Amino acid sequence: MAPTKREILAASAGWVAVMLNVVPGLGAGYLYQRRWKAYWITSALATTWFVLGGVLGQGAEAAEEIQNPWIGLLGLVALAAGTAVEAGLAVKQSREQT
Repeated sequence: MAPTKREILAASAGWVAVMLNVVPGLGAGYLYQRRWKAYWITSALATTWFVLGGVLGQGAEAAEEIQNPWIGLLGLVALAAGTAVEAGLAVKQSREQT
């Protein structure tokens, strides 16, 4: 019998999922956990962040051009931190339910 989604999630190492979401970022820990919906949502958010930064960064003044990369980086770091916390909590919750 094939394992359920909850069993797969509970069997995954939480620290691996957290580190994969932090270090390479962009939801790689979700691939490890086989959580495709969360991965695609994270990918869509990161893509939207990149596109929005490019669109809003057009025609920026010299002072704003220095600041824009930092805003973009902080947004991606926040996304990585948020997905890392969520991945760890998902493992914890699935283990408590089984």
